[in-house]
Amino acid sequence: MIDAYEDPGTPDTRGGWWYLWWLVLRQRGRSAAGAALGSVWMVLLAAQPYLMARAVDDGLVPGRLGVLAGWTGVMFVLGSVNAWLSIMRHRTMTRVRMDANFRTVKVVVGHVVRLGATLPRRAGTGEVVTIGVGDVQTIAQALTVVGPGVGSAVVYVLVAGLLLTVSIPLAAVVTLGLPVIALVTGPLTLRLQGAESAYRERQGVLAARIGDLAGGLRVLNGLGGKGLFADAFRKDSQRLRAQGYRVGAVASWVQALGVGLPTLFLSVVTWLAARLAAQGSISIGELVSVYGYVAVLIGPVAFLVQMTYDLNRGVVAARRVVRLLRLEPEPDEGTLPAPEGPAELHDPASGVRVVPGRLTALAAARPAEATAVVDRLGRFGPTDVTWGGVRLDAVPLADVRGRILVADNEADLFAGPLRDVVAAGRPAAEAALGRALYAAAAEDVVRGLPDGPDSTVAGQGRSLSGGQRQRVRLVRALLADPEVLLAVEPTSALDAHTEATVARRLREAREGRTTVVTSTSPLVLDRADTVLFLVDGKVAASGPHRRLLAQEPGYRALVARDTEGAVR
Repeated sequence: MIDAYEDPGTPDTRGGWWYLWWLVLRQRGRSAAGAALGSVWMVLLAAQPYLMARAVDDGLVPGRLGVLAGWTGVMFVLGSVNAWLSIMRHRTMTRVRMDANFRTVKVVVGHVVRLGATLPRRAGTGEVVTIGVGDVQTIAQALTVVGPGVGSAVVYVLVAGLLLTVSIPLAAVVTLGLPVIALVTGPLTLRLQGAESAYRERQGVLAARIGDLAGGLRVLNGLGGKGLFADAFRKDSQRLRAQGYRVGAVASWVQALGVGLPTLFLSVVTWLAARLAAQGSISIGELVSVYGYVAVLIGPVAFLVQMTYDLNRGVVAARRVVRLLRLEPEPDEGTLPAPEGPAELHDPASGVRVVPGRLTALAAARPAEATAVVDRLGRFGPTDVTWGGVRLDAVPLADVRGRILVADNEADLFAGPLRDVVAAGRPAAEAALGRALYAAAAEDVVRGLPDGPDSTVAGQGRSLSGGQRQRVRLVRALLADPEVLLAVEPTSALDAHTEATVARRLREAREGRTTVVTSTSPLVLDRADTVLFLVDGKVAASGPHRRLLAQEPGYRALVARDTEGAVR
């Protein structure tokens, strides 16, 4: 089975079938062993009716008890060996499935990490969740074909050959029966593939809405919109349920036919054998062997139908994985060196100039406009920004990420001890952690936890309040101590007193370092060296907060609050 630290390899993304074949090839030895064990196991199952026929014809009918005992002993030994083979087959196929499962998880997680900030713009959260929760298991189940699937095909051919020695008509019925079953069930499996694809797509959309609802439930409740969104979600759920019923209806027919048709088909073989025995064309022992062959074949034939069902579902799931793996991160063609020291960032699209070593604030009536500027300054998407006269996208991305940090107020928080959550994979000294906690006014967050900074925080900070989560995110950004910090609405969820404290301490902590914040709070803007007032995404005015407040009516209308008097 794949090791946690082993390279999963480069997946074949030419299509769903190619991806499944790649999973098989990544474990050639185990797949071959599963196919061999499955084939031998089923062949030995088919050998039992032959041995029974010999025991009846050579021992029971002529009354030779010694011969009967001998054949009975051979059947017992063969059954014992086959029981052991069954255990080994099941163990091997479990490893095959688990390897496919874990390998797909590693491939998907690794690719998602490589996509980074590109992922939210290219794929929905629900799609990724659906792949991780359902598609991975479906793909793993589809790989059962390399064990019992191969064995079923082998034993089918073998039994047809054995029946040929008994009766040509019986062999002909068995040989032609499987194609007839395939013709009946084939259209249903294709229909199932289409229904399953539509169901998975709708499931991904609904999963994304669940995440959005869970994240914004407090806001929706406060605005009185909880009922409206709940009604919309209920309707979407009902549509998904209806699609699920359609998938289930087709799947039930496939599974029912997978059991019913083989039984009906093999009952015809039994009836023909009984007629031949009554006519004296075959012996009693051969009749017994035909009954045994029929019993043995019911399982493989039913499994071949089930295998087609699993493969079709596996291909649908693999196509979704392949579609995700085909997404490419933003191209990194940068070859020019980054500025050796602090340098000015200039965004021609908005006219924003970020002077190094100063605290700059972006104020806009539409927060998305200020966020778009930050995305360009941080190179999260296409950008014409220059850094010290050098185009930002001409600098290797690793150099940009190492010196410019975008701190989003909705950035993900992973589960784990608070100390590790804010360290973000880098060891943090106790003194540095203390300074970051102080600067973000987050000491009370730590004091409220049972084990202080070693307390475990739930994923996305669900165990914290909105204001606490925001301060924890700011602690993480400050602890990284980047050369350039671009913070998006770092105090939007805080009360006025805490917001004033954070604004003052943030300025002190980042003294002499380049810092950009987006905000319309006068408590934050008053601490900035320069405020850039954006209108329609472009700089309309710039200067200290108090001067803009006095000279720019649009700016004053945007930021004036009850605290205006206190600011002055």
